[in-house]
Amino acid sequence: MIKVTNLVKRFGDTTVLDGIDLSIEQGEIIVVIGPSGTGKSTLLRCLNFLERPDAGHLTLGDLDVDVTRATRAEILAARRRTAFVFQNYALFANKTALQNIAEGLIVVNRWPKAKAHARAREILERIGLADKADAYPASLSGGQQQRVGIGRAMAAQAEVILFDEPTSSLDPEWVEEVLALMKQLAAERQTMLVVTHEMGFARDVADRVIFMEGGRIVEQGPPSRLFGAPRDPRTRDFLRKVLAAAPAIPSS
Repeated sequence: MIKVTNLVKRFGDTTVLDGIDLSIEQGEIIVVIGPSGTGKSTLLRCLNFLERPDAGHLTLGDLDVDVTRATRAEILAARRRTAFVFQNYALFANKTALQNIAEGLIVVNRWPKAKAHARAREILERIGLADKADAYPASLSGGQQQRVGIGRAMAAQAEVILFDEPTSSLDPEWVEEVLALMKQLAAERQTMLVVTHEMGFARDVADRVIFMEGGRIVEQGPPSRLFGAPRDPRTRDFLRKVLAAAPAIPSS
């Protein structure tokens, strides 16, 4: 369904993504973990062309793109196939929850306003915010704002939803409601690529966990194997630090 080949991204003299190869099957839930600054968010942004990669090839369903030569039409086609959930919500402050969800359907998909608003109301019902249709972001909690952000991604009916640390900007009391919605989507087999520090979510929900460091994929596998018996010392060291309260990670 999705294939990334030799993806490279540089910022000046710094190589942030150093030859990433990745395949994602339809309905697969992949969680990307690793230290801060190792290129995880940049990977998502390159898949959506929020950042233009410096090299590589991207396949999204029937769309094949040489990222260095991608035309505007190809970039727009890639964005229609990928929906992005930002860590800082990225909602329009001057639009209601309903309007935030409907906006992309109207502007990008060219839906009539009435059809887009009807779809937005369906999404608000699904995410438990039907009573907040006319509320503006400033009146919503952080958890509610992020659920609207996820609802916007759901409305797009994209082939894959890209989650960029969706709980990192939330107060602790709002984290669980966002994770619950993501678990609901996972149960429905919505294809998801998730960058997160929520190790419990990775353990419980992911089909595959990827550990990145230094702009490269160091190790990947099912969560039971990667958390229970990581093979690379860099993975073991990282997990020891983030799972300090958990049982020791095996050394071999």
